[in-house]
Amino acid sequence: MLRVAIVGTGGIAHEHMKSYLTLKDRCQVVALADIIPGKARRFMEEFGLSCDTYEDHLDILPRQDIDLVDVCTPPFVHAQISINALKSGKNVVCEKPMAASLEECDAMLRARDESGKLLSIIAQNRFRKPIRDLKALLDSGIAGKVRHAEIDSFWWRDHCYYDLWWRGTWEKEGGGCTLNHAVHHIDMLGWMMGLPQRITSVLANTNHDNAEVEDLSVSVMEYPGALATVTASVVHHGEDQKLVFQCEKARIAAPYDVFASIPQPNGFPLKVADMAFEKQATDYLASLPPLRYEYHTGQLDNVLTAIEKGDKPAITGEDGRRTIELITAIYKAGSSRLPVEFPLQPDDPFYTVEGIRANVPHFYEKTVSVMEQAGEMTFGSDLGEKEKK
Repeated sequence: MLRVAIVGTGGIAHEHMKSYLTLKDRCQVVALADIIPGKARRFMEEFGLSCDTYEDHLDILPRQDIDLVDVCTPPFVHAQISINALKSGKNVVCEKPMAASLEECDAMLRARDESGKLLSIIAQNRFRKPIRDLKALLDSGIAGKVRHAEIDSFWWRDHCYYDLWWRGTWEKEGGGCTLNHAVHHIDMLGWMMGLPQRITSVLANTNHDNAEVEDLSVSVMEYPGALATVTASVVHHGEDQKLVFQCEKARIAAPYDVFASIPQPNGFPLKVADMAFEKQATDYLASLPPLRYEYHTGQLDNVLTAIEKGDKPAITGEDGRRTIELITAIYKAGSSRLPVEFPLQPDDPFYTVEGIRANVPHFYEKTVSVMEQAGEMTFGSDLGEKEKK
């Protein structure tokens, strides 16, 4: 039985807790920490737990009975809490984004290596069937090489979203929709295509005058023989999120969609799809094993299994760092209005938190700061199979 401590008991911690309850035969939450007085205790009572509660995560670290520290705090303290936990000899799973800078990511990786413990960064969408299937189709090669990827990370958040105390500032949130919403889709792009050679971006704040950070960004990434366009937004009604890969032989996408064109002698396409390709893709996906768990439960199941077996988790610290490198390059390109090439080096001003804060635009000043907000969290599109017309 693995024993878990959750640090930060806000909205996302509730999703983690539901997963731990699903996996209760293998793990037990024995400690909670939150800097807001009484919040950890309310969380404990809400889930009917019997555990210790703290206001400082440092009070948890001397305990020798904890196997895993789960970091569910605002982004600006992800790195320090994770490093402290690793140095105390505990495995760590950390919510997205991994950290506020590449310097912090590298410090986390060093702490992991020096401690010999596990570090996994949350990217729960990789454990969703539509995304698993899309990755499998790309890796199979049946659609050929990617020529263009369209990544639409469309979210919608009302003006008051940025009233929460830690949101809307470069200091505490670390960025806007690119870092804290599109991180999911940028992670998927990095997982499927790796780092590009070059990126060009534009940042804007079009609808949230109570936030320093962007609420919209548009980027073009250059890969050998391919381009990717990435839009990050919290101004899109309907949250119509998708990943579309135009390949040599077909289009494949999540929500699930495949289409292969049939050429005419003059090079124009017929208006009907190549049904043979559709059948090939469908048959291939049918051959894949079913997913026992999805979303956070799928990833936390994988983390527990990695601890039990002494293996690496499916999503490592290096995966989290690659996503931060992509996002950092978007911020650098959008701030400088110049193309940015990969990889980013330690002497780059955007390598550090201080360098990022000194060089990014402050669109507006934060005007309201509340400690808690009512309402439920939503997680965007279900990426289910879209209705065929």
